[in-house]
Amino acid sequence: MVWVGEKGNGYGIIFEAYKKLYESKGIQKIEIYDTKFGKMLVIDGCIQLVERFEKAYHEMLVHVPMITHPSPKNVLIIGGGDGGTLREVLKHDVDRVVMVEIDRNVVESCRKYIGLDKGAFDDERVELRIEDGFDYIKRSEKRGDAFDVLIVDGTDPSPASMPLFSAEFFSTCSEVSEVFCMQSQSPALQEREFKLIVRNSSVFERRAFYVSCIPMYPGGIWSFLVAGKLNIRLSPEEVRKRFLERNLVVEHYTPQLHVSAFSLPKWMEDMIDSCL
Repeated sequence: MVWVGEKGNGYGIIFEAYKKLYESKGIQKIEIYDTKFGKMLVIDGCIQLVERFEKAYHEMLVHVPMITHPSPKNVLIIGGGDGGTLREVLKHDVDRVVMVEIDRNVVESCRKYIGLDKGAFDDERVELRIEDGFDYIKRSEKRGDAFDVLIVDGTDPSPASMPLFSAEFFSTCSEVSEVFCMQSQSPALQEREFKLIVRNSSVFERRAFYVSCIPMYPGGIWSFLVAGKLNIRLSPEEVRKRFLERNLVVEHYTPQLHVSAFSLPKWMEDMIDSCL
């Protein structure tokens, strides 16, 4: 038994692991452990997922933006090499999903040792590209390509992912997507990173932040940004209507949770306002 986790500026979270299943170091340091709560993925010292809790993250990351779009057919995923985001996107009636992951080792190790994708990588609608996500988006903009929904499932800010938090990145994404979504860190424990996203994402025509309770991340409360050209805040009736029409099979997300997730505590609203 070993204790494995992450620590930041005055905070930390740890899990007891039975054994290490995999480790590699290339573009990123990847570790996979077996724990009481299932397999755990750690990248560059930050916990990315724990099986018991991953649906609280992936379902909220995916179904909020996918439901926001009235008919998402063409989807782009940046990151998400563990396959959880791809698995959830394919629950909608999509025609094409392009997934751009910078690190092939993440995809291969997660498919072998965790299997969150449930076969999603083998779906004929999926195009997996191993390259820099920002470069792909910039080329898409030059070609005039556009996506109904663009989801960024990236790590915490690091040398590999820092470009995905820049104002230029958000500006380019606003040109190639109708609905955009990404995780936006812990507003409680990662205030600097959250405020960076708030400031740099102001280029979007419309945007809103929402939260979810995710036990596998520091503080347990995690935030997300959804933005774009379409109406972001749907009525409860419209959210429920689209949910039922698509016959989604879920374990965490519900239409009620979708709507309530946008009700933020005052301290978080104040934090967002301070960046405007």
